[in-house]
Amino acid sequence: MAIKDWPNAERPREKLLEQGASSLSDAELLALFLRTGTVNKSAVDIGRDLIKQFGSLRCLLEAPTEQVLAQEGIGEAKYSLLQASLELGRRYLAQSLAEKELLTSPQMVKSFLRAQLRHHQQELFAALFLDNQNRLIRFEILFTGTLDSCAVHPREVLKRALALHSASLILAHNHPSGYPEPSAADHSITERLKSALALVDIRVLDHLIVGEYETLSFAERGFI
Repeated sequence: MAIKDWPNAERPREKLLEQGASSLSDAELLALFLRTGTVNKSAVDIGRDLIKQFGSLRCLLEAPTEQVLAQEGIGEAKYSLLQASLELGRRYLAQSLAEKELLTSPQMVKSFLRAQLRHHQQELFAALFLDNQNRLIRFEILFTGTLDSCAVHPREVLKRALALHSASLILAHNHPSGYPEPSAADHSITERLKSALALVDIRVLDHLIVGEYETLSFAERGFI
């Protein structure tokens, strides 16, 4: 049975309008982007199959392009819509973060960093550059490394902080292994950056490590 023949309360679009987007399952949300199914499957059926195939909605959205395009009911147009939805979420978080005093929004900071860093397969080192009111000036990925390491150069971080007239920084990097516990190298580079930036009165407020399911905060752990 096609979705248009379902009762109104079970159709994804009508359900969203009546009950809100949070009432929809992952498969129903996917169906809204897929819009149409195939001869044998509705858009919701395809959504369910995709989530089963990839294991979760997140894994589907982060899967390599060629793997997603190989699935039944997915073409370039639908894949593009899914990727656009993911980027919309990232930009929404970025713009929301820019309007906040970051020290009062630790969970939003963590959500933003997860969206930016968690899906990468190589280690990235980034920073949130803040003004003297702890508001975001800019987020930048500063260094790109390998699967398990990333060379960080304090001089380059210092130069960028000065160029942006930053009063403080929140450092961040991801652990592609999925485990956010800091290594000895993580502690060492944090201290080196704190010392280098302190010479020009720029503070390091926190260092966050993004893992698979958790984001660790140096400040919350008392490491900084």
